[in-house]
Amino acid sequence: MTSMPFYVSPEQLMKDRADYARKGIARGRSVVVLGYDRGIAFVAENPSRALHKVSEIYDRIAFAAVGKYNEFENLRVAGVRYADLRGYSYDRIDVTARGLANAYAQTLGTVFTQESKPYEVEIVVAEVGDSSETDQIYRLTYDGSVADEHGFVAMGGAGEQIEAALKDRWRPGLSLADALSLAVELLGKDPAGGAPRTLAAGQLEVAVLDRERPRRTFRRIGGRLLTALLNRDDPTRDAPVADDATPGHHDILTGDAPRDSSTNPQTQRADEAKGPGSD
Repeated sequence: MTSMPFYVSPEQLMKDRADYARKGIARGRSVVVLGYDRGIAFVAENPSRALHKVSEIYDRIAFAAVGKYNEFENLRVAGVRYADLRGYSYDRIDVTARGLANAYAQTLGTVFTQESKPYEVEIVVAEVGDSSETDQIYRLTYDGSVADEHGFVAMGGAGEQIEAALKDRWRPGLSLADALSLAVELLGKDPAGGAPRTLAAGQLEVAVLDRERPRRTFRRIGGRLLTALLNRDDPTRDAPVADDATPGHHDILTGDAPRDSSTNPQTQRADEAKGPGSD
C-alpha cells in the first residue's frame, strides 16, 4: 500500500514560517535606534556584559539585533567580513550601510525560502553621515524585507508600542541625554498596561555613532557616564562627563579623539586587531 505524500501549499508554508519567526522575535527584549543631534544612538535592554545586541561593523556603520543570539551573531560576523573585504579591495568609502543591508537581505531571504527553519531575527544596519539628513537606518526582517527608516526604529517584544510612542515624542536635534532618557523610558513601559519599570544603567546596553569623531565613530557608553546621562537631576548630564572606569568613553559628548588609541599606534593596532565586540 502506497501512502499519500504529505502536501502543504506554498502559501501555508510561508505563513507558518513567518509566524514561527515572529513569535521567536517577540520573545526578545526590545532595542531602540534613534537619531540625536550628533549622530545615532542604540539602546537595548540587555543585562549581559558578554552577549551584545549592538556592535560596530565598520568605520561609520553599526549593527543592532533582536531574536536568537547565535543566528544574529552569524550575521554580524558575516557583515564584518563583507565590510573588511570590500574596504580592502576597493576603498573604505565604498563600504556603506546600503550595500550591507542588501547583502543581509539576500541572506535572510534565501534562508527564509529555502531552509527548513527561518532565522528568528530582526536587525538594523545604521550609518552616520556628515549631517542628520544623510544618516541612514535600515531595518531588515526575518524574510529579507528591507525598510529605510527615518529618525528612529524599535524592534523586539514591545517594538510596535515603542515606535508608536516615538512618533509622538521623538524630534530631530535631541541631545544625547534626552534621546537616551526617552528610549529608556519607553523600554521600561509595560505593553500590557502595567506599572512601568525603571531600568538602571546596569540593565542597559548603550552605544552611539558620533559623527564628530574621527573615522571610527562607534563608541559604547556605560558606567558613570551612562548613569549621569540618564539622571534628569544631574546638572552635568548635558556636559562632557569623565568616566575613568570606561576608557575612551569620557569624550563621547565632546567629539575629542579617543584617549589612548589615536595617540598610541601600538594600542591602536591592538584595538583594530580585536575588531568589533562580539554580539
